[in-house]
Amino acid sequence: MSIEDDVALLDHVPTFHVLGSAAIRVLAIGSEQREFADGAVLFRAGDAADCGYVVQQGSIRLSFPGGGGDVVIGPGALIGELALIVPMVRPATATAMEYVSVIRVTRTLFQRVLDSEPAAARRLRDEFADRVSQAASDLVLVGGRLTT
Repeated sequence: MSIEDDVALLDHVPTFHVLGSAAIRVLAIGSEQREFADGAVLFRAGDAADCGYVVQQGSIRLSFPGGGGDVVIGPGALIGELALIVPMVRPATATAMEYVSVIRVTRTLFQRVLDSEPAAARRLRDEFADRVSQAASDLVLVGGRLTT
């Protein structure tokens, strides 16, 4: 894929979209392409997470330890969003369900972009705050339904 294709894909990811076109272009140029064969493991639950992956092509199964059901994701999905912000371990194992290509964005690159684009960093902070607020509201709503 070309840089322009990568820019277009990253722009469709909400976490990157709020950063703006200049930041997305830097991410597209500084990231790397990875390919995985059917059945290949991208990472395992418990591995240190230092990057996020945006699926370009194919589908990936996320399997969580202790059950809870698998999740299948496809093109345009971002895996490891929080790993772009803070050191953490992977909560799931990611396995290619077919040939998969991804864009790998390292935490170092992502943080460099945020450092060099303060307005983009503020927009991302506001986006995360909105998501947390919505999640808290959803929990209150679900909790109310469970107690009635």
